[in-house]
Amino acid sequence: MTNILVQYDLMRKATDEDAEAIAKAHTVYGFQMVKLAPTLDRITVQYDATRLTEKDVEGWLIRLGVPIKRAPIPAY
Repeated sequence: MTNILVQYDLMRKATDEDAEAIAKAHTVYGFQMVKLAPTLDRITVQYDATRLTEKDVEGWLIRLGVPIKRAPIPAY
């Protein structure tokens, strides 16, 4: 297993509906962790790179309704 950590800015502050979409992301095979920042404007995603690509992660988040901006920010 190869864990990758990426961060995505949200297009707006997260709402209750967005929090539900983020919670649903935990059910996606290969997602290890999805965490909303305390500022409600960013999420951190840890995923298994042997199961998903970065494009897969982005696609799943968009499908689930998480309002991410397209380009990830490197996680430190």
